Amino acid sequence: MGVSDFMRAVRITRHGGPEVLELTEVAVPAPQAGEVLVQVGAVALNNTDLWTREGAYGRPDDPKALSGWRGPIDFPRIQGADVAGRVVAVGTGVTGGLVGRRVVVDPAIYDTEGPDAHPVGLMGSERDGGYAEYVTAPVERVHDVTESPLTDEQLATLPTAYGTALGMIERGRLRKGETALVSGASGGVGLALVQIARARGARVLAISSGPKIDAVREAGAHEVIDRAGDIAEQIRAAAPEGIDVALDVVAGELVSEGLPLLREGGRWVIAGALGGYELTFDVRRLYLHNAQVIGSAMHTPTHFDLLMNLARRAEVQPVVAATFPLNQAAQAQEELSLRGHVGKIVMHP
Repeated sequence: MGVSDFMRAVRITRHGGPEVLELTEVAVPAPQAGEVLVQVGAVALNNTDLWTREGAYGRPDDPKALSGWRGPIDFPRIQGADVAGRVVAVGTGVTGGLVGRRVVVDPAIYDTEGPDAHPVGLMGSERDGGYAEYVTAPVERVHDVTESPLTDEQLATLPTAYGTALGMIERGRLRKGETALVSGASGGVGLALVQIARARGARVLAISSGPKIDAVREAGAHEVIDRAGDIAEQIRAAAPEGIDVALDVVAGELVSEGLPLLREGGRWVIAGALGGYELTFDVRRLYLHNAQVIGSAMHTPTHFDLLMNLARRAEVQPVVAATFPLNQAAQAQEELSLRGHVGKIVMHP
């Protein structure tokens, strides 16, 4: 299978608005030792694309500093963490058996080799990503999903959103029969949380609003709490026994309002701060009830293996909200930032 020398890619050379995304021709990357070359079938967009482009992550010593996910970005950088495609070439030390196989790439760059490693970087941020016709990846990050009935678009939605969701669910130890509260339920991670929690056999209460409520119910929520109303009151009515696990991408005031609604030994898992990153809560609600507040960034290799098993068996059905060609990356990111959609936005190289 011949691979040309040049490819189209969308990259950023500085932080800024959608105007910093440039469509360009670059050399097709050569797979290094231990790597494979993947022809991108579909690449999904994530909030992290917007925040990396804007440099919105801050730094520990300066929350307002322009920064990527884990520090300064090396420019130029090809964005895009979520890739599904086919292996077309391999580097030295990699068996050729993967060539021609349909794969999903785990975008995480981990701190150690082990199965419970922590992500400390991300494809599309700390290394070049999938806003391109081809991308390289370490062979151990590439998962064969040839047998999955899901489409390339659906598979591309999985790594960041569903990986993050599964990481939250695993770290929160959500078990069958427990009651889960999902915030931001119509977003990429939120919808994934609803689907995976439902597949786990949990009772799912989801917070959403307006026209998105039906889609959230369709994804598997047993009850939908309207964000426009009194959230705490609605949760109490829907779950008088309390919440076992909160799966929260919103944070902000929801944490202080919601902690008293946890059952004994309840877990509040936070993986985002859409509602604000500075919060106050009554710490007595924590220790008197053996509750836990757990931070969760993405997934471990073990979590990602679990996710790929779900994908091969199509136990989740990702919702694709819209697809764009690669040359409309700026429009695609704009659409994402408007938050008018339910599900994931995907691009085709």
